[in-house]
Amino acid sequence: METRKVQVTGGSTFTVSLPKDWATDNGVSGGSVVEFHPEEEALLLTPQSDEEKIEGTLDIGDLADQELMRAVVTMYVSGFDIITLQSARVTAAQRRTIRDAVQSLVGLEVIGETSERVRLQDLLDSSELSLHNAITRMRLVATTMLADSVAALVEDDDDLAADVVQRDDDVDRLWSMVSRVFRSVLRDPGAAADIGLDRETCFDYHSSARQLERVADHAAKISSHARALDEMPADAAAVIEELHAAAEGVIETAMDALLEADSEAATRMANDARRRIEDVDERAREVDSLVRGHELDPQQAQLLGLVVDSLTRAGDYGGNVAETALQNAAPKP
Repeated sequence: METRKVQVTGGSTFTVSLPKDWATDNGVSGGSVVEFHPEEEALLLTPQSDEEKIEGTLDIGDLADQELMRAVVTMYVSGFDIITLQSARVTAAQRRTIRDAVQSLVGLEVIGETSERVRLQDLLDSSELSLHNAITRMRLVATTMLADSVAALVEDDDDLAADVVQRDDDVDRLWSMVSRVFRSVLRDPGAAADIGLDRETCFDYHSSARQLERVADHAAKISSHARALDEMPADAAAVIEELHAAAEGVIETAMDALLEADSEAATRMANDARRRIEDVDERAREVDSLVRGHELDPQQAQLLGLVVDSLTRAGDYGGNVAETALQNAAPKP
């Protein structure tokens, strides 16, 4: 860490010198313009960039299917505005995978194609994106998926189960967008001002969005198990519904705490959510006891055990959100 003494020039102007190594490494010299970003008691300084769009290039010669899909998502989340995917020859299969990836990401579009490259561009301005709206939408979709997955299981509704699995893509799309905006805030202090949130809040939203994405994943898993399960005993179905209600209560209460502006109310709700996890664990033990009490096919019993595990984990993810809400509501040093 380097220190500088503040000087007073002209009787009213405060000045401080910049470390030479930092200025040289960042292309700052006489006449350069720098930006100041106040954050409560801190003042962040960054060089002013003349580059409007951040471009990145990736060689996709050996990539296919999920590896190629993941590469496109990674470039998007990393913050590139224009992405060039190139190879000696882009195959038809690679183009299909790229189009699938583009459709799964908010704001990304194909802007040009040749035999050797595909160019993608993010057409949304980060300042137009709302992390608050995104996480609220994720909450709605994830909790609805969880409820519908249990309904599909209890009612033996394969169509509803298939629909839940498809909805997981909506949550993944929002999660990638939240991750992209969060990374932009880490790189550029001005991005936080653009979206109207401080960086600590962005971190809390990003952390909680991750938990919601995991809830949605487990809802999709439950739906997959529901399609393989036969009709279950009525008493087991009733306790599974109670287990779902307990897990959903943790998630909803925790999210209410995270989004609550009043710190005292937020702390109260977050602690309530943490206490509700005990109810989730109790209901999970009840289901296990009932399953052991019935002469179920071993495969059916195993699938029911996986359902219980997913619902318990969903409650735990809600508990993680509650922990984040507690930290967010705590007095700031």
